[in-house]
Amino acid sequence: MAIRNGLQHLHAATPSRFSTHTIFLRAVSRRAAAALVVGALTAGTVMLSAPGAAQAQDVLVMAAASMKNAVEKIGTQFQAKTGIKVTPSFAASSALAKQIENGAPADIFASADLEWMDYLEKRSLIDPKTRINLLGNDLVVVAPKDSTVTVDLKPGVDLAGLLGDGRLATGDPSNVPVGKYAQAALTKLGVWDKVEPKLARADNVRAALALVSRGEAPLGIVYRTDAAVDKGVKIVATFPKDTHPAIIYPAAVTASTKNPNAQLFFSYLKSGEALAVFEEFGFVPLITAAKP
Repeated sequence: MAIRNGLQHLHAATPSRFSTHTIFLRAVSRRAAAALVVGALTAGTVMLSAPGAAQAQDVLVMAAASMKNAVEKIGTQFQAKTGIKVTPSFAASSALAKQIENGAPADIFASADLEWMDYLEKRSLIDPKTRINLLGNDLVVVAPKDSTVTVDLKPGVDLAGLLGDGRLATGDPSNVPVGKYAQAALTKLGVWDKVEPKLARADNVRAALALVSRGEAPLGIVYRTDAAVDKGVKIVATFPKDTHPAIIYPAAVTASTKNPNAQLFFSYLKSGEALAVFEEFGFVPLITAAKP
């Protein structure tokens, strides 16, 4: 019952449907003191023109839930440099991709797996020339911070026994990237059939993390970066990389954006300053920062 109530609470707190009208209003808001962006950005350096003919639009970034802390900090840095506000929206990559497909006015999309970026590219909803594999991550097992459980992730590991009457919190494997990675890893270890009935299927990775942090699930499978930002959990095991597909975060500018600042922020995401923030939060950059 605690798991059911927890999931209902989290679902209400992080709705799967995106308020396109609300984000549209936020995305097209304009700064009173407008400036024309005419320079280039390399290694975190932005050149701006004097106030002129064009107005600065907010940049709407739709990013995987696991990127929340890093993207928020990067957005704050970018605004301090340029005066351009970044408006982020975080959810499961699957939910965000569907929202973009349904007309949400995103400028940039960053996914926690390749599949949902592929989904949008096949529908001509991103600009393929801008697509990059930006970051990597690790898949881990977490437990509440005061737990004494130990987990050895070897073939045949008795996760079902370790769970007892409890549940294993992770993203819904039918559509949430972390859940799909978890299913692949548990299948590789030969324990998926025993563990699957004990899953607590969350809407996104942060929802799964919260179930463990609150003690409503004894174990969870999340990304290393999520565990690092929640003091209520600890990592008890890391999945070997050969048990699941490589965890890759692709990013791209959307095909529909007319925002002149979208490419500017996208360039900043690839800068040394931004990559340093991603590393601070435990991500592994898959690109080399642009040279000054």
